[in-house]
Amino acid sequence: MVRVACVASHSALDVFDGAKDEGLETVAICKSGRDLIYKSLTRLVDFCIDLNDYREMLRDEVQRRLEELGCVVVPNRSMAVYVGYEGIERKLRVPVFGNRRMLRWEERTGESNYYRLLDEADVRRPKVFSDLDEVEGPVLLKVQEANRPQERAFIYATDRDDLNAKVRTALSSGLISENGLRTAVAEELVLGAHFNVNFFWSRVHGRLEIISADRRIQTNLDGLTRLPAKVQLGLELPHSMIEVGHVPCTLRESLLNECYEIGLKVLEASRRLEPPGLIGPFTLQIMVTPDLKAVVYDFAPRIGGGTNAHMGTGGNYSKLWLGRAVSMGRRIAIELKEAEEQGTLEEVLT
Repeated sequence: MVRVACVASHSALDVFDGAKDEGLETVAICKSGRDLIYKSLTRLVDFCIDLNDYREMLRDEVQRRLEELGCVVVPNRSMAVYVGYEGIERKLRVPVFGNRRMLRWEERTGESNYYRLLDEADVRRPKVFSDLDEVEGPVLLKVQEANRPQERAFIYATDRDDLNAKVRTALSSGLISENGLRTAVAEELVLGAHFNVNFFWSRVHGRLEIISADRRIQTNLDGLTRLPAKVQLGLELPHSMIEVGHVPCTLRESLLNECYEIGLKVLEASRRLEPPGLIGPFTLQIMVTPDLKAVVYDFAPRIGGGTNAHMGTGGNYSKLWLGRAVSMGRRIAIELKEAEEQGTLEEVLT
């Protein structure tokens, strides 16, 4: 029986909890100083591998240990950011659940980017401005933060002049850097209701499933929007949108149908662009506009951080396909067990 390994951050608790529910042992790849919660949860974590830096996961002795334990690695955002795409694709010998080459498609720049994927899928997305001088109306600028590579700064502006002024302020405050600005992306501002829709492509059953949906809690945006408009204007405080939590939610049934169709289109596009395409979990972040149309504004080709909102209680929609409610972490464990039992484990690994 395989053991499930995961970088101990982001969505690892969901992965470990789901694995234990299915009787699988777990391996936490921990960073020293950020491992207290994982070491305290002896029910969830069978083995801990302590590192000074997550990139040490690629060291020969660490990989040998993972191989000796018979591990399959479930990738998350922290692994993608801190270990890096090149290392995951070229240096990591340990089997990865899903298509490891899909991880870089989460980015907004380069040949492998989610705009290209969404266009290939013929899915509606926000318009992107190739040059800030092209901006006319309301816009959202997505920039990597200067001191936290896993976080993106989001700058809202009413027009080009407002955007340039806010960019100068962000640069002078150190929030963003000139280097980060060179790879920034400006999108038309689409307003609506936001949702993270968490999908799972099962190669064992040959079907796409919607496991759950959630929404983000972001600081300090969450605090600012709780204040009356007059107070917000009077304070003149800069906003940030650092993701610090999630809440479960549902979609009206007609929207669920549209989201499922979009998920299928993205799945098919991924097979054409990066064979064998998506395997297992992926998340589409959508904005539902007042005309009740879904616009995809972000994409995650791995387990989403919001799936933690469904631990213990199960997902919102997984019961529709499985006959019981499970979290995304448990859905991954089920797929691994069934693939191993059927002798098709290699089909869900890269």
